[in-house]
Amino acid sequence: LQDIVYWLRHRREVVGRSAIFGGEHFVLEETDWYLLNLFRLWWHYGISFLRLQMWVEEVMEKFMRIYKYQAHGYAFSGVEELLYSLGESTFVNMTQHSVAESLLQVGVTQRFIDDVVSAVLRASYGQSAAMPAFAGAMSLAGAQGSLWSVEGGNKLVCSGLLKLTKANVIHATVTSVTLHSTEGKALYQVAYENEVGNSSDFYDIVVIATPLHLDNSSSNLTFAGFHPPIDDLQGSFQPTVVSLVHGYLNSSYFGFPDPKLFPFANILTTDFPSFFCTLDNMCPVNISASFRRKQPQEAAVWRVQSPKPLFRTQLKTLFRSYYSVQTAEWQAHPLYGSRPTLPRFALHDQLFYLNALEWAASSVEVMAVAAKNVALLAYNRWYQDLDKIDQKDLMHKVKTEL
Repeated sequence: LQDIVYWLRHRREVVGRSAIFGGEHFVLEETDWYLLNLFRLWWHYGISFLRLQMWVEEVMEKFMRIYKYQAHGYAFSGVEELLYSLGESTFVNMTQHSVAESLLQVGVTQRFIDDVVSAVLRASYGQSAAMPAFAGAMSLAGAQGSLWSVEGGNKLVCSGLLKLTKANVIHATVTSVTLHSTEGKALYQVAYENEVGNSSDFYDIVVIATPLHLDNSSSNLTFAGFHPPIDDLQGSFQPTVVSLVHGYLNSSYFGFPDPKLFPFANILTTDFPSFFCTLDNMCPVNISASFRRKQPQEAAVWRVQSPKPLFRTQLKTLFRSYYSVQTAEWQAHPLYGSRPTLPRFALHDQLFYLNALEWAASSVEVMAVAAKNVALLAYNRWYQDLDKIDQKDLMHKVKTEL
């Protein structure tokens, strides 16, 4: 993604300590000293954290092959084909076995999974260690501190890309895609509606960049004229609620009666308490050189991530008092395990489904990989360069090309 949005600047990071809360007390606390943090991990969990890191690094080393494949123009028509090219049957099987099962096999203890791994997965996906291992590995890789954000807000990625491509944006809701044919080639009629009324246009290539699943308004998108019919609407999504609360944190709930002594800016949780997943002291999207975090006894903006909207009693549990609450709820990630098979990028000759890859793992970087794969797939199909699609043993081919 950094290569795509090279003109955007990274937002300056503001140091803040993290901790994992287990409902009654903190099960793990970060300090300002790196060696002390390592000692605490070893004291509580032995070498489980090293085994976890080795497992994640092995998965990521193989996943990184996709960048070399795409640099040489290779693309894949299905998620399973893409995963197999990167890690063969190991990666495919990781979409069918849980994080907990995979980590136990490499010697990670159940206690470490319950305390640490589950907290990271709840923070990123709102799900447990029973989710598939491949998605879990992507989430755990992101928790190692290599993430970055955009100065001015991550929304600038989308607006910047639209401006860069000089795309003609039609502000409307697509209602249907109908297959026609002309001179033996597929032609797609895309119908849409907006405040002006209903209309439609014909396209040679169509890319669907919205989730197709049963419990979302995008399922109102219909397909007509396809034989066999396109019925790729299966699986559910995980609802996520984010509440931005401007108020005073109730540090007593976390075992700190004196709020001045509360040292943490980011709080993750294990399975208990269940009413919230994470609690973060927020920083603005533009950070000046003189910016400092609010002191724990001061009113600050906190982001609470939860599976359901918070009741007033739950807000009063987390905050002594607050001035305002703003809430956003959306279908954030696939509910892993709710779909029996992996979807395909290619739904028809030149009809593509970008969001297919998020059923293996869901993140901004993964979606950028999916977008480039779909672009290459459409290009290779249009120009009949079939040797660049679904090729086996790509590592050998790429080395030969070099």
